[in-house]
Amino acid sequence: MDPVSLQLGTNHLWSWLVSLLSKDPEWLNAKVKFFLPKMDLSSRNKAEDATQGIMLQLSRLHTQDQATWQAFIHCVCMELDVPLDLEVPLLSTWGHGDGWPSQLGAGEESQPESQLHHGLKRPHQSCGSSPRPKQCKKQQVELARSYLQLLRTSTQQRYGNRMPGPGQPLALQQAYIPPILQWSRATAPFNTQEGAILGNSTAEDYSDASLRDLFNTKADKGPKVTVLLGKAGMGKTTLAHRLCQKWADGQLDRFQALFLFEFRQLNLITRFLTLPQLLFDLYLSPESGTDSVFNYLEQNANGILLIFDGLDQALHPEDPEAPSPALALFSGLCKGTLLPGCWVLTTSRPGKLPDCLPTEAVMVHMWGFDRPRVEEYAGRFFSDQLWQEAALAELRDNRHLQSMCAVPAVCQVTCLCLYHLLPSSSPSQAAALLSTVTQNYVQMVSILGPRAPLFPESLLGLSEVALRGLETGKVIFSVGDIPPPMMAFGAAVGLLTSFCICTGPGHQDTGYAFTHLSLQEFFAALHLMASPEVDKNTLANYVTLSSRWVLRTKARLGLLDHLPTFLAGLASHACCPFLCQVAQRDEVWVGARQAKVMQALRKLATRRLTGPKVVALCHCVSETQEPELASLMAQSLPCHLSFHNFPLTYADLAALNNILGHRNSPIQLGFEGCPLEPHCSEALVGCKQVEDLSFKSRKCGDAFAEALSRSLPTMGRLKKLGLAGSKITSQGISRLVEALLLCPQLEEVSFQDNQLKDLVLLKIVEVLLGLPRLQKLDLSRNSVSMSTLLSLTKVAVTSPTVRMLQVREADLIFLLSPPIETAAELQGASDLQGNASQRKEAQRRNLSLRLQQCQLGAHDVQELIAQLQGGPHLDEVDLSGNQLYDEGCRLMAEATAQLHIARSLDLSDNGLTVDGAHQVLSAASTCRTLAELHISLLHKTVVLTFAPEQEEQEVIQERAALGDSLMHQSTCELSPRSTRIRLTHCGWQAKHLAQLCEALGGSCCLSHLDLSENGLSLDAVFALTQCFSTLQWLLHLDVSFESQHIVLRGDRRGRDRLAGGPLPELLAGALFLASDLRCVPRSFCLQQCLLEPQSLTHLCDALEKCPGPLEVKLSCEALSDQSLETLLTRLPWLPQLSLLQLSETTLSPRSPLLLANLFSLCPRIQKVDLRSLNHTTLHFRSSEEQKGEYCGLSANLLRDDGLRCLLECLPQLPISGSLDLSHNSISVEGALCLVKALPSCPRVREASVSLGSEQSFWVHFSRQEEAGKTLRLSQCGFRPEHLPRLAASLNQAPELTALTLTQCCLGLEQLTVLLSLVRWPLGLLNLRVEEPWVGKAGVLALLQVCTQTSGNITELSISESQHQLCLQLEFPRQENPEAVALRLAHCDLGTQHNLLVCQLMETCARLRRLSLSLVSLCDTSSLLLQSLLPSLSELKTFRLTCSCVSSQGLSHLTSGLNHCPHLEELDLSNNQLGEEGTTVLMGVLEGKCWLKRLDLSHLPLGSSTLAMLTQRLSHRTLLQSLRVSRSGICDVGCHVSEALRAAGSLEKLSLSHNQIGDTGAQHLAAVLLALPELRKIDLSGNGIGPAGGARLAESLTLCRNLEELMLGCNALGDATALQLAWGLPRHLKVLHLPSSRLGPKGALSLIQALDGCQYVEEISLAENSLARGFPQFCQGLPLLRRIDLVSCEMDDHTAKPLAASLLLCPALEEILLSWNLLGDEAAAKLAGILPQMGRLKRMDLEKNRITACGARLLAEGLAQGSGIQVIRLWSNPISPNMVQRLQSQEPRLDFAFFDKQPKAPWGT
Repeated sequence: MDPVSLQLGTNHLWSWLVSLLSKDPEWLNAKVKFFLPKMDLSSRNKAEDATQGIMLQLSRLHTQDQATWQAFIHCVCMELDVPLDLEVPLLSTWGHGDGWPSQLGAGEESQPESQLHHGLKRPHQSCGSSPRPKQCKKQQVELARSYLQLLRTSTQQRYGNRMPGPGQPLALQQAYIPPILQWSRATAPFNTQEGAILGNSTAEDYSDASLRDLFNTKADKGPKVTVLLGKAGMGKTTLAHRLCQKWADGQLDRFQALFLFEFRQLNLITRFLTLPQLLFDLYLSPESGTDSVFNYLEQNANGILLIFDGLDQALHPEDPEAPSPALALFSGLCKGTLLPGCWVLTTSRPGKLPDCLPTEAVMVHMWGFDRPRVEEYAGRFFSDQLWQEAALAELRDNRHLQSMCAVPAVCQVTCLCLYHLLPSSSPSQAAALLSTVTQNYVQMVSILGPRAPLFPESLLGLSEVALRGLETGKVIFSVGDIPPPMMAFGAAVGLLTSFCICTGPGHQDTGYAFTHLSLQEFFAALHLMASPEVDKNTLANYVTLSSRWVLRTKARLGLLDHLPTFLAGLASHACCPFLCQVAQRDEVWVGARQAKVMQALRKLATRRLTGPKVVALCHCVSETQEPELASLMAQSLPCHLSFHNFPLTYADLAALNNILGHRNSPIQLGFEGCPLEPHCSEALVGCKQVEDLSFKSRKCGDAFAEALSRSLPTMGRLKKLGLAGSKITSQGISRLVEALLLCPQLEEVSFQDNQLKDLVLLKIVEVLLGLPRLQKLDLSRNSVSMSTLLSLTKVAVTSPTVRMLQVREADLIFLLSPPIETAAELQGASDLQGNASQRKEAQRRNLSLRLQQCQLGAHDVQELIAQLQGGPHLDEVDLSGNQLYDEGCRLMAEATAQLHIARSLDLSDNGLTVDGAHQVLSAASTCRTLAELHISLLHKTVVLTFAPEQEEQEVIQERAALGDSLMHQSTCELSPRSTRIRLTHCGWQAKHLAQLCEALGGSCCLSHLDLSENGLSLDAVFALTQCFSTLQWLLHLDVSFESQHIVLRGDRRGRDRLAGGPLPELLAGALFLASDLRCVPRSFCLQQCLLEPQSLTHLCDALEKCPGPLEVKLSCEALSDQSLETLLTRLPWLPQLSLLQLSETTLSPRSPLLLANLFSLCPRIQKVDLRSLNHTTLHFRSSEEQKGEYCGLSANLLRDDGLRCLLECLPQLPISGSLDLSHNSISVEGALCLVKALPSCPRVREASVSLGSEQSFWVHFSRQEEAGKTLRLSQCGFRPEHLPRLAASLNQAPELTALTLTQCCLGLEQLTVLLSLVRWPLGLLNLRVEEPWVGKAGVLALLQVCTQTSGNITELSISESQHQLCLQLEFPRQENPEAVALRLAHCDLGTQHNLLVCQLMETCARLRRLSLSLVSLCDTSSLLLQSLLPSLSELKTFRLTCSCVSSQGLSHLTSGLNHCPHLEELDLSNNQLGEEGTTVLMGVLEGKCWLKRLDLSHLPLGSSTLAMLTQRLSHRTLLQSLRVSRSGICDVGCHVSEALRAAGSLEKLSLSHNQIGDTGAQHLAAVLLALPELRKIDLSGNGIGPAGGARLAESLTLCRNLEELMLGCNALGDATALQLAWGLPRHLKVLHLPSSRLGPKGALSLIQALDGCQYVEEISLAENSLARGFPQFCQGLPLLRRIDLVSCEMDDHTAKPLAASLLLCPALEEILLSWNLLGDEAAAKLAGILPQMGRLKRMDLEKNRITACGARLLAEGLAQGSGIQVIRLWSNPISPNMVQRLQSQEPRLDFAFFDKQPKAPWGT
């Protein structure tokens, strides 16, 4: 019996176990290899028989440790068919218990394909423990060869005894396909194409090419380091082991030795380690001669390859200054300090690489599988032909499954699942179970599980180990970390792998890890979702997204990157049954946990994320298979989604495409600096949401272009494609171009910076210009030769769609316009049909050519001109920054006449000289369309600007069609176009100027010549004035000498009149040019210049030869008396001078006397204006003009003394205009001096003085002695002592006819004194006193003042509200005999009342007019008037208006008026009377046979009162004016109408705002025929309808003397308007029809009828409808001053005819267009006419639709129309900021609600 069985006491059980395992020895070998990876299986072959070998293996398992033996027993019971009677004692005896101490085991991380790792047989002697004796060289070589053979044999054993895992097919180990490799940096292999291994060759080709090129770099010197970069699952570790296997098989013959290390194991070593210890103690030790072997390796280092797997796991140790021993050795190998010349290959996930890597290290990106590789892998995986075809069919039919297989690790899992699912599934059913990566893993776990039911406890236990390891950073587990049942389960289903680990020389142990890191992450996610120990609320903490900025982060790459993805996958509905089975809970419990994960994902889906997090979230959302969540994320993505500087794989873009499939709106995708998997763009196939797609990466090559070419035709919305900075060759570009031809919707294509050559560029241009909707083609930063550039210009000229070619240094851009057919498709063909002009515009092509800084020479320009001459019209040509020099610039300038350039030709920075500038100027002058030429040699500027030739032809045709003789002027005289020439910074001298003026003398289209910044002298500037004679177009010469601003200008106003508009406007413009243009004054303006007497002499000499009229404007800091005297003495020799202005020029205090003397020195002087000794203006009259001088001396320092001196010489001054002495600090004394001086100045007709804050002092003269003078004194502050002097001066001025004293501090007493002192021998004096106390004194007190006058009062007017007392005094006083008798009768009574009456009878005996307005008439006053009125036998006018009178006072007044039979005018309107008072007043009319004017407005007239009025008026044959407005008259038919029959002299009738209705209107119409003198009728607001209106219109047409017609606010209708239009009175001046219910027909007919009326001054059609337009005047209204079209529904369609009509109304002062629908087009038309409306004061455009653009145009028009006071723009759609800006530029634009500008009285 075996000793072991005896020791255990289980002989029978041991025998059964040996007997059981003898049936399946291969299974036992696999388990022994798993639990004892360092055991040599060849020892089993040395056993005597098979039973002995099995017993030997069991003995080694048992003696290892208790945990290992227990795990093995669990595997036996779980995987083999063990009878129940044997399974129970096995588990009860050896499956439980605690015993042996746990072995040391530590580990950290796992890497892909770790299931292939197995231990190597290695002796345990230590190298370097004791020195070896020195051996001979031959022996050293033999020892090395022996070691190298041992190394190769060991490697062969390691990879030669591979056994498939549980459930794995036999072909799994042979199904290796290398992933895509892509090189970067300058060390790419010699024999690779574009840095990537791609194609359709066999797998052997893949493998051989990949392995061969990894070690075929261009680096001959320095370290030979290669870094394989790839994401998890890309096959980095598998490739490393594949290299070992290939080397062992002799396929890498360039290497004598190969060593493979894993950093996850090397990290376990903590003590110092030497390179020999690394090679010999931790890998494989020589049998002998360790030092000799190491020396040999050092001497042959170029044949040594060291592979380090998982560099990313050793990047950042805890102490950066003390790196781990393994990392220190790796650093020495990379730097060449250890084993110099050796080859180092390391693998790493993308991340921050250690600094020890040399800069010349080869970087190789591993990108997984493309479609051919996926199919090749599947073909190799399945050995059976039938199942191979079925698997390939599943992959080809399911694109999503194929995209998941782009990751090799997932591809292996998928093939494994298909291997088990296909036999029992229908077509496509197997693929449906593998819809996500998570479900792949779920199926794998389910498939690889034992035949017995799934063990939930084992899965949860293994998942707990996985989560604990990830959280603690552990991927290598010791035997004590995993409970034996879990160990057995993991080994049984192939989820765990084992390997030998070394923690130091001589210290080895067994480590366990999950077969792949992603598998550990899957189990960790499973634990979180299915374990009851995990709270569901903590699940959201694990749903996070890592940024993974791989080029910036310094953090160690985490182990939880894919955990959120697996959590999201497990949260899908498809995984719910699996979770319920694992957790042994119902669906409600599982659903609650899944809902937590979904909630966390929804929060992430709505956030603004960076590019890496977006990709990570796309993977998570795709795993959930929730369309709602995918749609939420898709709609939350920004419209422009960009990705920068992190690697992207095919799977990443496939996940992104999956999400974008749920998006409704288009999106823009941009990839910049991202390492891209070569075929990743193929994942975008069918992505119809992308509108803009751009790639910018040097990693993109031909393979990428080929993949992209397969995707582009499927992206239906793609409009913009950008591919910049790539390494695509001509082959790749050709593929792309072919694909782009299948994308007709493309609008923009960019191939910037792709190192494309000439032929490729030409092919791209020729092919892509055929795309129907292409608008931009960008080929910048490529290689273009001069011949290719000219070929491209030829293509641009000949291609019908190119509208711009822009080339500037590295820029090369084509801009295109889609053809007409495409535009019709885009905008609707019907829009273009029927619009011939629009279609013609679309067909006409204008080409812009910009060839800047292209090194073009003169010979190149010749070829370019030849191309352009036969080409289309050119919009602009820019050849700046080339090498044309004078010859090339001359050629281009000469060619402009044939090239049809519409906008500009830029020849700047081409080496032009002064001589060349003359050549360009001479050549360009022949071009008819030249609008502007700018040459600046200093700034290297040469720009020719043109006007569109087509527009010029149309103007010429219009001009020829007129057929008028006026139109046969010279072309340049009538052309609306003018040319501007700017020759600045050219260094011109006087000789150049003479040549220039001679050359330009014949040019009549020139309007602007700028000679600034040429350093001209003052004499040269004076010489320029001769240009007024030589240049006919020259009107203005402006010179700022110090700043060298010199401009010669014409006047375009005449030409602008012909630029467009109706026939009348064009004729007016032609007449203007034919006559007035020759009379336009020329001006010479000289500023910033020191004017000495000699300089002024030279200036005047030069000006004598200039034609006139001439305006001279000079400005300098100061002008001496000598200089001023020199200038003034030369003025008589300048007969053409019309204006001389000295602005901002300081004069001396003596200058006013010099200027005053000018009137006698120069008889032509008309006006002298001197202000503050700083601004002086002299106006001269022509010989034809009448004299009328003006002298302005305002704002000086005359004061009272200076004024006294000036007044003394005033009679001698030959002034016939005005003298302004305002703002000269004059006091009351000066005002008294003026009054005193009036008698000695017979030609003074008016003087006004105001000494208030705004001091004003004006004296107006006439050409001859005036009989009457007017004096106005305001705010003079007279004191009592001043009154005698004032009265004395007035008594000496009998010529004075009017005196106004306003607020001069004259109280009641002072006024009484002044009236008593003023005594004239003969004459009339009108005295007006305006003082605040007048409104408070009362009528009685004011009448008392009147008694003190020395003359007769002929007119008396009192207005309390206006604080006015007006008297007309007649001297000497005369008595009226009738009044004398009455006065004596009252005087006899002796009462105070009677005494006052007597005095008034004496002073008012000749009173003809008595007016009391806005007074409160007390009973005493009325009683006084009752007594006074009978004595006023000459009284003709009595007015009592707007006053308050008691009934008693009314009786007194009526009694007095009854004794005034000679009254001719009676005005009782607007008094506060009732109907009884009105009845009392009617008695006044009794006996008034001479009455001519009667006003009873606003008096209530009842039926009885109206009857009384009718009876009183029935015999008033002299009545001329009757106003009874707003008196409540309801029926006028039988009363007033009859009374009016007798009033044959009636001229004015106003019955407005009563309610006479149609009946009253018809009665009035019958009476009108009896009123032949009627001139004004006002029936506004009387409720007249169409019936009454028609009858009135019929009668009014017969009133031939009618001048004013007011019928507004009546519902007249179009019929009345049409009848009125048929017979408008010929002398009509005012027509008011506002709010008359007129439609477009009626209103238009009236306006047409008014056209040509010579007397019309005012029109109002407000609140009627002009919706159909405004008729255009043909003749106009020459006297029209005001037009009111408020709220007439006018829009922009009426703008043109309205503006043209207004132009034919030259007297217009006010235009009201508010509350209409006028927009910017109307504003533009109105702005165009403003400069020509010379009398316009106000325009109202409130409440329209004018925007800031229209307001800006109005401001520009205002700038040319100086007389306009305001334009109202309130409530137009203009922002407050723009309002403020516009008002700051033009204050006359008024945007306020209230009108700030007071309306000026008519005629002012």
